[in-house]
Amino acid sequence: MNVKKIAKCTRHRFATWAMATIMVLLMLSPIFTIAQDPTGANTGTVKDLGIDTLAASSDTALNKVVSAVNTIAAADGHNKISINIMWTLICGFLVMFMQAGFALVETGFTRKKNVAHTMGMNFLVYALGMIGFWICGFALMFGGALNAATLGGAPGVIPHEYVIHMFGKDFGIAGTVGFFLNSKVYDVGVFTLFLFQMVFMDTTATIPTGSMAERWSFKSFLIFGLFISMFVYPLYGNWVWGGGWLSQLGVNFGLGHGHVDFAGSSVVHLVGGVAALAGAIIIGPRIGKYGKNGEVNIIPGHNIPMALLGTFILALGWFGFNPGSTLAGGDLRIAVVAVNTMMAGTAATLSALIFMYIKGQKPDPGMLCNGLLAGLVAITAPCAFVDSMGSVIIGAVAGVLVIIVYNFVDRKLKIDDPVGAFAVHGANGAWGCIALGLFADGSYGDGWNGVPGTVKGLFYGDGKQLIAEFIGVAVCCVFVFVVMYAFFKLSNKITPIRVKPEDEIAGLDMPEMGVLGYVD
Repeated sequence: MNVKKIAKCTRHRFATWAMATIMVLLMLSPIFTIAQDPTGANTGTVKDLGIDTLAASSDTALNKVVSAVNTIAAADGHNKISINIMWTLICGFLVMFMQAGFALVETGFTRKKNVAHTMGMNFLVYALGMIGFWICGFALMFGGALNAATLGGAPGVIPHEYVIHMFGKDFGIAGTVGFFLNSKVYDVGVFTLFLFQMVFMDTTATIPTGSMAERWSFKSFLIFGLFISMFVYPLYGNWVWGGGWLSQLGVNFGLGHGHVDFAGSSVVHLVGGVAALAGAIIIGPRIGKYGKNGEVNIIPGHNIPMALLGTFILALGWFGFNPGSTLAGGDLRIAVVAVNTMMAGTAATLSALIFMYIKGQKPDPGMLCNGLLAGLVAITAPCAFVDSMGSVIIGAVAGVLVIIVYNFVDRKLKIDDPVGAFAVHGANGAWGCIALGLFADGSYGDGWNGVPGTVKGLFYGDGKQLIAEFIGVAVCCVFVFVVMYAFFKLSNKITPIRVKPEDEIAGLDMPEMGVLGYVD
């Protein structure tokens, strides 16, 4: 038996044992755990209104009034949490539909000979991400912060965070509760949080499918889908949203409110953008993208209307992404968040248009799409903390930044990113966090990350908030790039990351997927 056959047999045995282990854990998990509130009957009480139950008295007539008031208050508390849960779920459904938008944008920006392959990656990353996040990603990310007050507080659920103690401070590293969504976390509030955060994670996971499109081996992609959803995204997400050490920079070191990211400019988009950059570097450019003398060849997408439609779908989904991150339908700041989201996206579109005209170029619809998306990415972190003027400025900068970064990566660094994933999500994810540190106006966020007072940026009196944002961005770039670069190198040893040259030239639909995306 030759070496290749031995390696193949070893991989098959490993996969078999891995699946068997997972099935055993699934069967045993009900034995090890105790159910909490899976029906929601006990979720939402009078305490969620900020008051206590009225005490009974010796007066029979008064007791009837007290009982009626307590009953009404309990129903109001339940309804308040029910509204929040429904709001969060519906917003999560909108974010899930963004997968369709990503699929259309990436497929439209690539060639028709790879349609089934590109669509296939965008489709399957949903299933891969879901299972990976369910197995351990959610636990690592939110195992120490499962009791969201707006979703009922999950009073029967006991969270736990793995903490390192250094310099007299606690540094949260990862959650340790909630693996496989076992019955210790069998609670409607926790499950709502899982759904909403899972679709966020899937956005991150799908970003590199654009930067590595048209030459990525499907088997290698499968490994990636599990890895980023189980480990990379959850760990950085824990540090920012799960009570981890970046969120505590304010409490521990007086840096504003710690690293603040309302809806994911860093947690979702910067993580995905940096991973996309690492993958594009490792996999190399598409055949024919760069000439022997360094010339840059344009490889046009096959369907611009498809990409435009996908962009509109993504813009719609962003109304779930940003306003939904309140996790509370009763938090009327959602109106400000929604308007800021629209304003930044449209401002970025127009600034991209103006910039192209200034450069003597035509108004490329593809770059206009990326302009809109860049504005939406940039406003995702500060959307709840800035006014409309701030959102327009943030978006306008993003629309220009995406073009500059795309051209720099493509023409100077000679890194082939077919859809501009890093320029859109990486560069503007970073800009969004920095913008929060500049433009947060102090009108929202009292008590954020355990720090008294509202969130303010440099222009409104708190320069330390900007420092916290820079730290969060720098940590994300270093952590994600190093880990993902190493991962792609290692995964290439397990199964080739890149398809055969002859398959890439012919198109990946038949060699990789077994079907044609288009049948002429």
